[in-house]
Amino acid sequence: MRLFLKCNRVMETDDKIIAILACFREDVVGIYIQKKLNELNEEIRTHDWDNFVKEIKTTFSNKIKITDAKWKIESFKQGKKNTVDLMIEFDILAIKADTDELHAIFLLKKNI
Repeated sequence: MRLFLKCNRVMETDDKIIAILACFREDVVGIYIQKKLNELNEEIRTHDWDNFVKEIKTTFSNKIKITDAKWKIESFKQGKKNTVDLMIEFDILAIKADTDELHAIFLLKKNI
């Protein structure tokens, strides 16, 4: 999307917002987009780009996946897994769960 905005020289904040909203479709996103488009039509003021980006990120971020990864890494066991496979899977879970290195080492020692 950034490439599209840059290549087409879309500079005005409202134009950027409308271009991004035009790319979203279906389900909950469609409902959100219609609401935003209605707001843009009703308001005369110019919108803030940083606030729009923050709103998009918070609205459509998936906190459930992070919570799920945190639960999985807390109860992660080696079982009969190969050590290399175990370390790869554990590393991926640590990244998904946004776990710092100290906590990851603690969990690895605790559960292995």
